[in-house]
Amino acid sequence: MWRHFVTFTFGFSLFTATAILCGGRLSPTAAAKDAWLKPEQTHGSAPAPVRSMAMTKDDWLKAQSNHFTLIGDASEKDIRNAGMRLEQFREAFSQIISQIISPAFIDSSVPITVIVFKNDSAYRPFKPLHQGRPADVSGHFQSSGDSAYIALAAGRGERNPYAVIFHEYIHALTSGGSLPAPLPTWLSEGLAEYFSSFEATGGGKKGRIGAAIAGHARLLRERSLIPLETLLAADQTSPFYVESEKKGLFYAESWALTHYLLRQDGRRSQFREFINSLAQGKPADRSFKQAFQTDYATLEQELKNYISRGAYPTEDVTFARQLGFNAELKTAPLSEAGALTYLGDLLWRIQRSVDGEALLNRALSIDPSLAAAHQSLGTLRLRQNRYAEARRHFRRAIEAGSQDFLSHYYYALAIHREQVDESQYVSDLPEDSVREMRASLGRARQLNPDFADTYKLLAFINLVTNENLDEAINLINRAIALAPHREDVVYTLAQIQMRKNDYAAARQTAQTLAGAAKSDIRERAANMLENIARVEDRLAKIKAESEARGGRPADDQSSTRPPLPGRRFQGDQVRGLLTRIDCDDGGVMLTVKTESRSFKFRTARTSQLIFVRYTPEIPNSIICGPIDPARLVIVTYRGSPQSGLDNFDGEPIGVEFVKPGTP
Repeated sequence: MWRHFVTFTFGFSLFTATAILCGGRLSPTAAAKDAWLKPEQTHGSAPAPVRSMAMTKDDWLKAQSNHFTLIGDASEKDIRNAGMRLEQFREAFSQIISQIISPAFIDSSVPITVIVFKNDSAYRPFKPLHQGRPADVSGHFQSSGDSAYIALAAGRGERNPYAVIFHEYIHALTSGGSLPAPLPTWLSEGLAEYFSSFEATGGGKKGRIGAAIAGHARLLRERSLIPLETLLAADQTSPFYVESEKKGLFYAESWALTHYLLRQDGRRSQFREFINSLAQGKPADRSFKQAFQTDYATLEQELKNYISRGAYPTEDVTFARQLGFNAELKTAPLSEAGALTYLGDLLWRIQRSVDGEALLNRALSIDPSLAAAHQSLGTLRLRQNRYAEARRHFRRAIEAGSQDFLSHYYYALAIHREQVDESQYVSDLPEDSVREMRASLGRARQLNPDFADTYKLLAFINLVTNENLDEAINLINRAIALAPHREDVVYTLAQIQMRKNDYAAARQTAQTLAGAAKSDIRERAANMLENIARVEDRLAKIKAESEARGGRPADDQSSTRPPLPGRRFQGDQVRGLLTRIDCDDGGVMLTVKTESRSFKFRTARTSQLIFVRYTPEIPNSIICGPIDPARLVIVTYRGSPQSGLDNFDGEPIGVEFVKPGTP
């Protein structure tokens, strides 16, 4: 019985990131953390206007620019101005960044909706919550992988909402793309801060970037710098990035270093060489020395001198065309149900799910066949692990004619998730489920041929059903080409290679994940490498025994006969009735009863536990819980250092289901 660990993630981060501007300038990371509360803490805390909001058909407008969908109850002029400013910023970033890194650096696949409220009072019911109340913000950026929202109040308030919005938009633009590796943390934050001061000039013909950030400049004058080698090596787990008393300096120094390398004569071209070398997966130390032709101490002193001068020259960019399309951007009325759908979708994505659901249900009460509302509710249910409900909403969206590829992809994903057992394994997929999933994924592929997760799920279906494994390899390689950063996709490739018994290829793939950013991927890759070594060792022993018995060559067909029950694995053995399989986050526990006693075996290395059946009476899938009727098994195990302490008899290696009477 072949069991596959479900490494198929949601496709997008299950966590949403929100950056807000509170009063003065805040670190986006700090603001995001402060804005988030657990869902149970937010229930009932939203202000009353969310529930009592009444709209007429002319209250809300909608417009489409090149890269943004804009809606709002603000004036046409304010909506057009917001669209123009964001388009100008994106153009300026694209032009500057193309001089540093390839255009493949920019990922524009995530759709962004801009909601322009007519004033702060209108915006207030839809703000992120801070300590149970709407945060004191003038704008925020929210991204949850499959969509993103920019929300702001129109008018000329005392605070500018765009600095933090620009910062987070840079992260949205640089979080994907086709680079083989993510940007270093210091560079990601440094670029976001450098571009956050953008302002349009010359009547929309030019833009200015890189203005000094007063808070950063002051902090750098008052504090000792982080050693440059430490700064360049820091990641998102570093104390300099996560600890509140240190991260302000990390942001400031990352901004100053990026500013220096972009604005200093002679360093810009070296900067480009350095970043491109990192993006190719080359070690940071070697990339640094090769690009800058100096050591850390020298560049660190140059940075100190740059900071001490206190002069941060700005950078001007001339747009390829004047971005003064204010008059070109046409608005049209947005229906009440349509506006409620956008607002409800926004609310649940900032963890105000009760209020978001209320608005989405109001939208469906007005228009029961509104595909966008069904898709939003389906996505919420999917993230709540309520898969049957999610599937019904996606089905309704598809029946309503949804042309959004995510409706079709998520429909297939919801079916897939329904097959996952309590231990996060999927052992089999029913034929009707496979048929529905493939049909829906085929439609998703037609609507968006560049979405990596569609290919990954198609490949995973082939893996579980053990069909067309060569096609599965092609599909997963396509997913890797589209999302080279995705470690879970690479791990699926290794699983398919293992399924094909191509142990050399699987080992090579798994070895590339030894330094994976995610600990669960590292652990699974390590387990796979151990499993490969064990399988190859067993095959070598079988070959040696076969040749010793008759001197037969390795390719003799008799040498490939499967081993007899009880001889497949090396270790201590127990023969008895398997009565339970208990699964939890810590691993799997087997209960086996013999004539003399009951044995318990436990393993945390679930990917190494191998199940084998010698009789078709055993179903293709065994789920966690009681085994009724109990099944005769031979369990091969090894002693566990923890077994005595935890009342376990050992760690299971293999479970062989055998016929009664088998010797």
